[in-house]
This record gives sequence, structure tokens and C-alpha cells, in this order.
Amino acid sequence: MSITAARAEFSVRYFVESSLAPEKIAQVIAGEQSSGTFLTLPGETPQLKERSRARVVDIRSLPPTLEPSLQSAFVQHRGVHGVFHRAEIEIAFPIENVGPNLPVLLATLAGNLFELGEVTGLRVLDLDMPEKYAAQFPGPAFSIEGTRRLSGVHGRPMIGTIIKPSIGLTAEQTAVLVDDLCSADIDFIKDDELIANPPYEPFEKRVAAVMPVLQKHADRLGRMPMYAFNLSGSIDDMLRHHDTVLQAGGTCVMVSVNWAGFAGVEHLRRHSQLPIHGHRNGWGSLTRHPALGFSFEAYQKLWRLAGVDHLHVNGLRSKFWEADESVLRSARACLSPFAGVRAVMPVFSSGQWAEQAPDMYRQLQSTDLMHLAGGGIIGHPDGIQAGVVSMREAWDAAVAGKSLESHASTHPALARALSHFGRV
Repeated sequence: MSITAARAEFSVRYFVESSLAPEKIAQVIAGEQSSGTFLTLPGETPQLKERSRARVVDIRSLPPTLEPSLQSAFVQHRGVHGVFHRAEIEIAFPIENVGPNLPVLLATLAGNLFELGEVTGLRVLDLDMPEKYAAQFPGPAFSIEGTRRLSGVHGRPMIGTIIKPSIGLTAEQTAVLVDDLCSADIDFIKDDELIANPPYEPFEKRVAAVMPVLQKHADRLGRMPMYAFNLSGSIDDMLRHHDTVLQAGGTCVMVSVNWAGFAGVEHLRRHSQLPIHGHRNGWGSLTRHPALGFSFEAYQKLWRLAGVDHLHVNGLRSKFWEADESVLRSARACLSPFAGVRAVMPVFSSGQWAEQAPDMYRQLQSTDLMHLAGGGIIGHPDGIQAGVVSMREAWDAAVAGKSLESHASTHPALARALSHFGRV
């Protein structure tokens, strides 16, 4: 049996557009991201190739294009005109090349690929790996089950909101808003990504002001509303702020994952005793062009390996660019099996209110999610409590298979939401 046949591998699926034929560019990528380079060198012996070179598993040709999706000086200098080939290719990489190292895993499956001159489009579509390999990464410590246990919310979505204004509130003003939200029996509250540890109001002051409010309502409700404190910062700061939240009795921390980075989030995960709420701000820069970056299917798997417990997926009919089907596909990906790694709870937010609930439930057939509404709760004409109630009533209708209009006939908070916000 050859070494290649016996070695353990992980696989990556790509969309590729190139002036080269798919079979050729696939081999270029396999070599570039493992043992080879742009020309054959004496050190790349047959034995080394057998042990360490990536291999092309599959090529599925797609209709070509006459214009490149992305600019390439390499192509221009060579005067390439005519057909640019497109394909989906799958490449398998030896696990022994990487080990349980997320930054090197990323460098291997993406790395210089986006820079290759022959490439005029490249997107990481998906990845898979053996369970034995995936188990070497931290993975989510709490996942959906642990989040529900800590929040005391079972059998329905977690209804939540975001502290607004996003920046500028004092710790005391934040605590007053949290008190109003908790008085409405809300399940989940999160900091905005723009506030972490600002000089005008340090992180510790926010925790000290908010936690007594949460404890007061925990005594009343028999469960503590979950508050995700944004501790994004340096690794030392994140660890210190995590400990501040833990010691104060908090139950969740939040990180802007793209900016804290894989190594930072993984380090936090190995230290953390609380669920990690993953905010993906900046995600559009990695995915918005269809011929560049990452699909969410691949992206969420990488963050699952790093150990986040919740991950944002945008919202239906939101203020952002993403189509509803893409948002739903992202949520499905978070809940789907992956190499034995626990699921992450998808977080719907941005322009959300009661009316999206039926479509979300019909498409997902799951209530294992967070549905966060800012204006849809705080902006309800009858107040915050009616806003929270309207969200729960909408989900009750969705799960029961009832239309919002018929349910609203006997549920005034939902009726007022429908009349005030309007059906979009």
C-alpha cells in the first residue's frame, strides 16, 4: 500500500476561475499549498511527494467566462485573452503537514491561493476532516445545550436584543436599559461590537453596573437573562475581562471573531468557562464577491473548530446585502453535523421583528437559534415588554403553523407589531 493511500487527510472544495485548464490549475494549487512551487526543485523527491504533496480528488467543470472576475497583472502581462475556465475542485491535504494548528490549517487551505497570478477567481466552498483530527481542536464548550442550560430557555428560540445606542452610554445608563429589558422577561442581551473597553467607561464598570440588575431579575424569574459582554481586545485583555465576567456571575462573553483572530479565539476558548458569542462583523469583506473569499459553510466550520458557541448569520429581510436564502443556508450550516464537532447556535439579527418568525421556522424546522431584534423590541409602540411578547407570540404562531394575522386576532402585542412595523 502506498503512503498516499494510508495517510490521513482533510479535504477542501474550491471554486476556481483561471486562464489555465481546470486540470492544470488544480495541480498548481495542490503543489503550491503543499510540497511544490512554480517549478520543480531537486528537494521535491518522489518520496517526499508521496508523503507530503496534496492530491487532486475531483474536478467538476463549470461554464467558462470570457472576462476575468478579478484583475490579474500576471494574466495581463502574458496577453491572455479568450476563455477563462471555471470549475469546482476538491483537494486532499495530508494532516501530517498541519497538525492541530488553526493558523497553519488556514494557511494551507487558503494561504497564497488568492494571490496566484493564474487565478482570476477563487473561493473556499467547504472542508471536511476525520473526526479524530477534528477532536484535536477545542470545539464549542457549551454549544446549544449548554447555552440553554445557562439561560434557562428550552423548547423555543432565545429572544434577545442589542444595547443601543451602540456607543456612548455610561455604565449606569446601560444598566437602566438592561433593567427595562429584563423586566420584559427577555432571554438574551448583547453588547454592540463597537463597545468593549472604551476609555470613557471601562469594561469593569459596565460589568459592575449590569450584573446586579441581572441577578435581581434572576431571583424574580428563576433564570438569569444571558448577557454577552464584548471583551474583544488583546489576548491578555480578553482573558482578564473573561475572568471579570465570570467572577461577577455572568454567563456569556462576546468576541468580534474576525479581528480577534483564530489564535486569539482559540486561546480564549481554552481558558473560558463561559459560552463564547461569535460576532462576525467584517464578514462581508470575506464573502461578498462570489468569486472570492469563503462560503459561510466553510467559515462556520473553522470557527466551530476554534470553539465559539454562537455565530451570527444576518437576518431575513435585513438591512444588509445578503439574500434570505443565503442567511437560511448559513443557519442550516451552523446546525449541521461536521466531523463530530458540536453545533453552534445561529444568531439572527439586523432589521428583525416578529414577522420573520414563520419563514425562519418553515425553512429551518428548528427553534435552536437566537432571534435578536433591536427596533423590533425596543421600538414597539406599546413598549419593550410588548416588543418581547410580540416576538414570542410570532414564534408560537410559527411553530403551530398559524398565520401571524390569525394569531394576532387574539394577541394584541403581535397585532400592534404588525400594524406598526408593517408587513415587508
